[in-house]
Amino acid sequence: MAHTLIGIVSSDKRDKTITVSITNRETHPLYRKQYTKTRKYTAHDEKNEAHVGDKVEITSCRPLSKTKSYKLVKVLEKSHGTIELKSEVTGETEASAEGEK
Repeated sequence: MAHTLIGIVSSDKRDKTITVSITNRETHPLYRKQYTKTRKYTAHDEKNEAHVGDKVEITSCRPLSKTKSYKLVKVLEKSHGTIELKSEVTGETEASAEGEK
């Protein structure tokens, strides 16, 4: 039985390879505080279909390289893109904030 994991793609810069980050919340046994544990897995992406921010499902397979022993099953959810602020907009807000002082 193959081991399947669901995570977010954190890098797609290499050819046919993606890096998937999987985050788990755990509770410390003594102090009862919750903390986040993040693990990174490299997975084989034959068609280069996954991109940064996509939610993907990966499964274990035979070792394909020194670090790669997972392969992409499917892209569950595409990312909606990133928001970048224009320097003109931030410049205008700084100028208006200085004028109010």
